[in-house]
Amino acid sequence: MTTPRDHGGDMGLAINSFGGIEADWIDLSTGINRAPYPIDNVDNNSWRSLPRSDAHARLLDAARIEYDTDWPLVALPGAQAAIQLLPHLRIRGAARILAPTYNEFEAALTNVGWHVDQVPDVAGLTGANLAVVVNPNNPTGTVFTQEMLSDIARSVDLLVVDESFADATPERSLLSHPTPQNVIVLRSFGKFFGLAGLRLGFAAGPRDLIEKMTAAAGPWCVSGPALEIGARAFADTSWQAETRARLATETARIDAIAVAASWQCIGGTALFRLYETSDAKAAQDTLARAQIWSRIFPYSDSWIRLGLPGNSSEWQRLEAALT
Repeated sequence: MTTPRDHGGDMGLAINSFGGIEADWIDLSTGINRAPYPIDNVDNNSWRSLPRSDAHARLLDAARIEYDTDWPLVALPGAQAAIQLLPHLRIRGAARILAPTYNEFEAALTNVGWHVDQVPDVAGLTGANLAVVVNPNNPTGTVFTQEMLSDIARSVDLLVVDESFADATPERSLLSHPTPQNVIVLRSFGKFFGLAGLRLGFAAGPRDLIEKMTAAAGPWCVSGPALEIGARAFADTSWQAETRARLATETARIDAIAVAASWQCIGGTALFRLYETSDAKAAQDTLARAQIWSRIFPYSDSWIRLGLPGNSSEWQRLEAALT
């Protein structure tokens, strides 16, 4: 039986329920940067030719510099592709996921026969054959230190740390530390750089497991444009620094707007914020009537998550909708 998925970004649902066309809407239901990295002037050969091995090598070199790491790396079509490969790295057993969090881990593991439990605290991970911690967490924004993650790793067979939202705070990444023998780290390119449709992500970890993931992914799993754009974006440290500074300012701005609407900020990251409301569905509907889409959760009647607007017009619309 396929485990059901629940995600943000479903603009079809928004349009079917509240009308309009996609161009009318501001999609704040994901944590994808709405001020993306510019992708002009992609080499025509990147579109027309099979992805080249030298372009692949340039991307991995750029990623190692970007992540300040000497861990073995594999490039994949999104962090989601890595999640789909994880259940096949070890013999099926007991998996435990620190929850609430991104639900694709449970779906991917359950659908190939792992026994999966969601646990509310790190103590519940002890003894797992495979444990999952999202750091910073989605949707709560909870952050775990390197020391805390090392302690968890010592108590489980294999620890997966999803750092998909770590680009805005790279100093918190495990990847600049020595490679543990039982830890895999996942990274997403599309969220921070605002190019989720490019489908690019990475997994890093012990050489034997990364080689296994590389073999399972097969040849040409990352497109030529993704190889080119990824390497270029990683090298553009000025854009990255400006984006981190902007996000730090704008998280304070969106929190102030939410507080003025009598919402309470209870978590989040530089790319999304989580708020407590009196009625999450009513709050989502209020925004949707202004054609702003948000994220609510099946396990909470009061939580609503918002990404950050991408330009001054979007900020004005959000503030007007909540005033």
